[in-house]
Order: sequence, then structure tokens, then C-alpha cells
Amino acid sequence: MLTDEFDYDLPTGLIAQSPLEPRDSCRLLVLGRDSGAIEHKVFTDILSYIRRGDLLVVNETRVLPARLRGTKVEGGGAVEVLLLRDRGDDTWECLVRPGRRMRPGVKVSFGDGALTGLVVGQADEGGVRLVQFTTESGRFSDILHRLGEVPLPPYITRPLADPEQYQTVFSTDERSAAAPTAGLHFTPELLDRIVEMGAHIAKVELDVGLDTFRPVTEERAEDHHIHTEHFRVPEYTAEAVAECRERGGRVIAVGTTSVRALESAFDDETGVVMAAEGPTSLFILPGYEFRVVDGMVTNFHVPRSTLMMMVSAFAGRGAIMAAYANAVQEQYRFLSFGDAMLII
Repeated sequence: MLTDEFDYDLPTGLIAQSPLEPRDSCRLLVLGRDSGAIEHKVFTDILSYIRRGDLLVVNETRVLPARLRGTKVEGGGAVEVLLLRDRGDDTWECLVRPGRRMRPGVKVSFGDGALTGLVVGQADEGGVRLVQFTTESGRFSDILHRLGEVPLPPYITRPLADPEQYQTVFSTDERSAAAPTAGLHFTPELLDRIVEMGAHIAKVELDVGLDTFRPVTEERAEDHHIHTEHFRVPEYTAEAVAECRERGGRVIAVGTTSVRALESAFDDETGVVMAAEGPTSLFILPGYEFRVVDGMVTNFHVPRSTLMMMVSAFAGRGAIMAAYANAVQEQYRFLSFGDAMLII
């Protein structure tokens, strides 16, 4: 399976640089999973496609102020550090730039010395390092909130007027390096209406990490090493999925991260979703048999990405490529702050 098969021409002018207000006013492309039929709606029309008894599953992770800008203690030089995963004892896996100069033993000062980072190891060859942080005074988390920035993807070049625009309305614990962007379209009022019409909402966690920032460069998609991310499916969500199945409802995942969490929690022996927590390296490619998810709310993704591969596995590569070509023709807004797609 060639990575080129998941490529498409994305005009730069279609990459959304800021979110719409209100959140649920964006456009919605509805793709029939079986038929391949395409409809053009607005996001609030999602109510017409959700049935009584359905279960929407959202990712409640919150984005850390994970981008730190500092200076090397010896020799100077600007350094950018993006926190990816907490290893404990104030040691983090970090994406660092420039990576070649950030070898073990290098110290970086942030905020005039309020925070210091020491590179203690190399996690991989792609610019990921283990960095141990020490503070001049106070807790690391407090200093991080004072000095850190919400890390927007590199294709968004305009600063946000309000960092909350890059958080979902149901976000809780700060654990991610990027937002679960399909969830950005929901408002509290829309969620209330979904519940009022007899559908249900449950939550999972998946810490969005490195693959959001790292494109697939291998010629064969199967050769790509997907980055491990931490997920949690609580007991009540596992029970909600089981109850949804019993009443004949559909499980609709909000975002590819929710898909990954739910499918990772499926137990082959029992044939049900179990409460689970831990790392997942599940890489969903065409040919994958979905065991949990019946529908998906998602954004329009970067060409040649693992997310393009996942939605192609769900709806069929031909249908996805046709839908994307149609979205480009219709001038949809793409990527993190762009419009949405419902595959149902």
C-alpha cells in the first residue's frame, strides 16, 4: 500500500487559519459510508443524522501549554521545545528544534532561568529527546502555565486571540500536544440538544501526540512506525457502548482519536469494549475491521497522513478521495480549524 495513494492537492488558501464563531456554524460534508453519497450541510444539521439511542464518544483531553521557547545555556542559540509525554519526575519526551544541537548533556534556560531543561536522553532519531526540567522556585506545572504556549500546528501561522479556541468545550485534564479537532465544532447547547433527542454521550481520553506533527515519509504506508499514545476508556464508557449495542444504537466517534481509543479497548476474547488504560500503537489502515465504531465525525486531514489512512479504512479509499476532491472544489476549509465531515 503506497503512501502516495493517500495524497491529494490541498490549495494553501483552503487551510483554515482561525476557527469560526460560533463553533457549530462550520460546514459539514456528510459521506454515506456504504453508498459513497455526499451531502453538503452545516454542522448543526448533524442533529438530523443522530438517532435516539445512538452513542457519541468524545475525547476529553485538554491541550497543554506545551511549547516552550528558550536559549542554550552554553553558547546561546534559540531552542524550541514541545512537550509530548510525561515520563514522571518532571522528565518529558519532547520534540526539540534544532534537534541536531540538542544532544544529551545540553542545558536550556527558559524565562530568564525560571525553568531549566537538561537533555538526558534521545528517544528516537526524529528529534524526540528526553528532557528533565528543574525550576528556580515553584512547581513545574505552575511555571509551564506561565511560560508555555498552546502549540498550534505548523500550518497555522496566525496567533489565536484566545487560546480557548483550541480547546474543546468538554476538555478536562491537560495531557495533549494537540487538540482533538473534530470536537472543536461542538457547543454546550448542541450537546444538550443531542441528549434531549434521546442520544447519549460518553468520554474517552487519548493524548494527542507526535503523529499530529510527523508526516508519513515512507514509500509504503505499512513501513511507517506510528507513535505510541496513551489512552483511557473508563468503565462507564465501556458500559455505555454495551448498552448502545443492546438497544440497537450506533457508536459514533467524535474524532480519529476517539476511534483509536475505542478500537484499542476492544477485547478479542470477549468481543466487547473493556475498561482499559495504557499505551496504544494501533495503526489503522485500509483492510482493518472496525469492531466498535459505526460512524465518525472528523475534520479534513493533511495529505499522506495516518489520519487519511484511518478514514480511508473506515469509508473506503475511493470514497474518501472523491469526497476530498469534492470538498476542494466546493471550497471547504481544511485541517484543524476547518470544516467537518460526518461519515455515517
